[in-house]
Amino acid sequence: MSDSAADEDPRRVYVPDDDHNFPDEKLNAVLAYIEDDAEITAYLEAQNVNAVDRMRYNDHGTKHIEIVRNRALCLYDLLKAGDVDFNGARQQGLDEEDEAVIIALAATLHDVGHVVHRDSHAYYSIPLAADILERILPEFYDAADTVRMKGETLHAILCHHTAETPLTTEAGVIRVADALDMERGRSRIPYESGGRGINTLSSQAISRVSLQGGDTTPVMVEIEMTNAAGVYQVDNLLKAKLKDSGLEDQIRIVALNTNENREQLVERIEL
Repeated sequence: MSDSAADEDPRRVYVPDDDHNFPDEKLNAVLAYIEDDAEITAYLEAQNVNAVDRMRYNDHGTKHIEIVRNRALCLYDLLKAGDVDFNGARQQGLDEEDEAVIIALAATLHDVGHVVHRDSHAYYSIPLAADILERILPEFYDAADTVRMKGETLHAILCHHTAETPLTTEAGVIRVADALDMERGRSRIPYESGGRGINTLSSQAISRVSLQGGDTTPVMVEIEMTNAAGVYQVDNLLKAKLKDSGLEDQIRIVALNTNENREQLVERIEL
């Protein structure tokens, strides 16, 4: 499959005009509103400086956010098709249509704390994201629902990369989706500048990640890797994010070594 075809694959990209397993009108309005937001754009560019330029870590900028948001929404769509319960918006007295908005906003803003430091960035993301949400949410919600939406979005942001356990299914989706950005393009910049850390090398081994409905679970994540280094991304990073996400029983992960030109130390991993 060509890169352009892959970009259009509905298992990897959220397409607003497609039919979805959830009400999407408000989500699509919010996505259109934030797409050209100057402040968000500046954060997405600036947050990569500490991660990539200074620490030679994998991408945490605009492209990473785009991928995580797409995969979070595709993951959400598949889970909704499987009748998985989402409690975040519901327990706050919000509407079903607000679940996707929480997920989209949390995916967009989860890494803004990188402008302060890579270490403990999830905690730095909270006040920065709160300021942005206080500006955006009143465009779509009254005062009471703005408070509830802000709280749920910040909860999902906090739980994406910390020891805090997600208390909502929406937050669990963000936690897992963050780890699904593992393909080799993410590590291109540090790799080309000489970075050879395990995160960079293992990401270079992942050629493709796709999501689809599973036979025994609502979601199957299929990961194609070209050598055994990719095992680190699957076993150490994705497995760690899936644990305690609340989605362990809803997502099946299968990793396949697609390199046929050399001896394979690992042919298949299934979580």
